[in-house]
Amino acid sequence: MAEIQCQGCGAVIQTTNPEDAGYAPASALEREDIICKRCFRLKHYNEVQDVPFQDDDFLEMLNQISDTKGLVVQLVDIFDFNGSFISGLKRLTGNNPVILVGNKMDVLPKSVNHGKVKHWLKRSAKENGLEVEGVYLISAEKNQGIQQLSQAIDQYREDGDVYVVGTTNVGKSTFINTLISNTSGVKDAITTSYFPGTTLGFINIPLDEKSSLYDTPGVIQRHQMAHYVSDKDLKLITPRKEVKPKVYQLNEEQTLFVGGLARLDFEAGERSSFVCHFSNELTIHRTKLEKADELYKNHVGELLSPPDQDTIEKLPPLKGHTLKIKEDKTDIVFSGLGWVTVPEGGITVTAHVPEGVKVSLRESLI
Repeated sequence: MAEIQCQGCGAVIQTTNPEDAGYAPASALEREDIICKRCFRLKHYNEVQDVPFQDDDFLEMLNQISDTKGLVVQLVDIFDFNGSFISGLKRLTGNNPVILVGNKMDVLPKSVNHGKVKHWLKRSAKENGLEVEGVYLISAEKNQGIQQLSQAIDQYREDGDVYVVGTTNVGKSTFINTLISNTSGVKDAITTSYFPGTTLGFINIPLDEKSSLYDTPGVIQRHQMAHYVSDKDLKLITPRKEVKPKVYQLNEEQTLFVGGLARLDFEAGERSSFVCHFSNELTIHRTKLEKADELYKNHVGELLSPPDQDTIEKLPPLKGHTLKIKEDKTDIVFSGLGWVTVPEGGITVTAHVPEGVKVSLRESLI
């Protein structure tokens, strides 16, 4: 029998082992559009099933790109650049040209200057070892910026193949569905979901007789908050609308809780502003540093929520990272959750996140 790929995730269809990727009952092979049981449950019931792949398996699949000739489109989440940028991409994709696409632009405050964001993205990519041909800002969800990007892809690919790469949960499938819908009118070319790891193999979408667009497996970044929370909490922490910054004036020895998922202690410095950029669904709580441990112990999952009970059961303990902030206009980034902008330097903070989640500093995006 000829090999059949799932039109949702790209896995090879098989009818023998329900636990493995690509399983579909034999009756599914009679349908015109064949998708595996996992994608069927995801599409119709929003259920997610784990699959037996290791993180390195996904990187190994991406490595195939270096042996081919084509344009690489790296999609990053503009709200989570640090969490969604694939370091070492050049090693995986060889000498192929790369364009960088910032998705979810619609969730940034409207006051943000698009030109400055593009410049910031290009510089940040270069600092991470990646020279890009161009930078584009889009919202796949809102169909913004797609037409200009589509024209750029046609120009840079020079009639060759296109590989769309990105981390899990960056919006790759939504982007490709929107792109294909705009150019050919075909709706929902591939399965989309909120949940990490939806695409399991290369999905081939023909562009013309000679070339194809390939959706590739999402690279798993274990330092993102998405991998530590329940599906319900993931929906809460993933911004769906324009984020409204919340400003807090803090004296030293005060603390901000981001729900119960992260905490920021102002250890030392003059009275300072802290500008919080998180999903509007997340509540920020302020308290005195001396009361913070007790507040967390007694109220996590209640006053301090998310996390819900499912997340609490698998959430590692919070771990503190002490940071001396010297420069003005610095972002304290909680990978996969959001960031806090500190307008003036000369302060010391301790950021607490579940062990395994990354905290980093960067020059202010906004």
